[in-house]
This record gives sequence, C-alpha cells and structure tokens, in this order.
Amino acid sequence: MVRVTVWNEYKHEQIHEEVRSVYPNGIHAVIAAGLEAEGQGFAVRTATQPEPEHGLTQEVLDNTDVLIWWGHMAHDEVDDHIVNRVHERVLNGMGLVVLHSGHFSKIFKKLMGTGCDLKWREANEKERIWTVDPSHPIAEGIPEFFELKPEEMYGEHFDIPAPDELIFVSWFEGGEVFRSGCTFRRGQSKIFYFRPGHETYPTYYHPIVRRVISNGVKWAAPSGVARPVRGNHQPLETIN
Repeated sequence: MVRVTVWNEYKHEQIHEEVRSVYPNGIHAVIAAGLEAEGQGFAVRTATQPEPEHGLTQEVLDNTDVLIWWGHMAHDEVDDHIVNRVHERVLNGMGLVVLHSGHFSKIFKKLMGTGCDLKWREANEKERIWTVDPSHPIAEGIPEFFELKPEEMYGEHFDIPAPDELIFVSWFEGGEVFRSGCTFRRGQSKIFYFRPGHETYPTYYHPIVRRVISNGVKWAAPSGVARPVRGNHQPLETIN
C-alpha cells in the first residue's frame, strides 16, 4: 500500500468565492478523492499550510511514501525549516508529485536548482495535452491526446533543468506549447511535475487528469531498494 499525503496551501478556497464554488472542501480534498476513486489501494491523508508545521510534521513525512504538492499564492509563507525537512525526505526516497503552480514552490525550486519561471495567461482557453512517451508507466491508460477547457496557459520557456523523461506536452489555443509532464530523479527519489490544475477550473475532477496523478503516485513510490552505503569504507580486498 502506497501512503500518500496531499498537501495544499488552502488559501484561495477560504478567501475567493470563485474558487470555493469549484472546490468547496479544498483542492486537496478533490485530489485525495480522485486517488481513492482510482481504486489503487492508496492510503491517503491531507495536509494544509494553516495547520501547525503546515501539516508536515516529521512523523507525517516519515509515514509518507509520496507527497503531492499544490500551492500558488503563498509560496513565501512556507517555513524554510519545513521545506528543508521535506527536501531531506525527498533525497532519502520519498516520492514527490508537484502540480500546476507548485512549479514556483520553494521545495520544487530547491530541488531543481533553477528559477522555474514560465509564461502564463488566464483566457479560458483550450489545452490539448499530447502523450509523447506512451511507453512510460505514468502514461498507462492515457490516450494519444486529451483536451481541457477552460485552462490557464503555461508557455515556454519553462526554466527547469532538462527533464529525465518528458511524458506530456501541451498545446494551447493561443499557440503556445509547454513541457507539461516531466520526471526528475534526486537522491533516492523520483519527482513528477504535472501542469494542469488552475484553481478556478474543475480540472481535478477530470477522469484522465485523475488517472495521470494516480499513475504518477504509483511511479514515484519508493522502490524498496536499500540506500547506498557512503562515507569512509573499509577495503574489500587486501591492499598491498
């Protein structure tokens, strides 16, 4: 069983009626419900920024196999101590799935080592997402392409390191393209970034989006391989 923690800053839903009308119990609740509906046997919990330690205590993280991260308007309000705690867990094997505007979160930028900036536009336009690596486990059950409308536009250049794997590419009605499904490896961990999910649109109810996130969680789960032995080491053979 994969233990999943869905983290959401949970700000928009409390102060913006437009967002609350789409996600009355929070974006995290809908993402969690989507994972449970996929029937993969995930053990899902949620955590939000207003909670003590942002809901990400050491105990919670130690009992999390994959952390899902959604944030937007309060990246700077995430305590650096918590970011460092998450960073350490990621390097030691906890999987990370970063969604939509989480590209600008402290934890994603720390792991990428770049600014992670991009072009954006809110124009209620169509997004067509192409599966460019259909052999990848995250693409299991995903069609050649699918469409979301409305969605927010994210456009290149996306200031990230070259992904280890590129699974999805988006095209937008206004003409831009974007690397919308990327994987990275850091330390013992696997990281999946997935673009869709603007807070005023019902993207996280979409069955294909839910399937992608579920696949991403399964892929990012720890492999169970023992951690490498490092540090001073005694020779295996006799040194003459």
